Amino acid sequence: MTKKKRHQLWNVLIVLTLITCAFAFILHYKNWHKIEEGKFRVLSGVYYQKIPISEIDSINLVKKLPEMERFNGFSWMAKEKGVFKDSLSQSKVYVFVDDLRQEKIRLVHHDSLKIFLNFNDSLQTQEVYNLLNNKLMATLKSQN
Repeated sequence: MTKKKRHQLWNVLIVLTLITCAFAFILHYKNWHKIEEGKFRVLSGVYYQKIPISEIDSINLVKKLPEMERFNGFSWMAKEKGVFKDSLSQSKVYVFVDDLRQEKIRLVHHDSLKIFLNFNDSLQTQEVYNLLNNKLMATLKSQN
């Protein structure tokens, strides 16, 4: 009887591929954010932005996204993430939207760069909006 030779290399490659895919899914699954040292950081997979709160020009809540052309990124079910180009101003727009059906935070910084952001939980979106708005108001008061 001949014994079948199994290739361990293929088994290792399959396991590494599955781990890589699971890791990519976890990173893109939701938006990760942090506010510390006067900076707002948001991460979703390979998309990352770090904005000093003092550089934020405006922040408000919007119901829907404007017309944009995808530069790179993806849409899946109610998620929209990536780098887009605004069809009116031709400026770069970063989109970190976990649920298109809910309100989104529209953040403008450095005069023309925009970020649209929300979370699966609308209460968390509202909490981050209030926190950023309060920090922005405090920064503006301290500058005057």
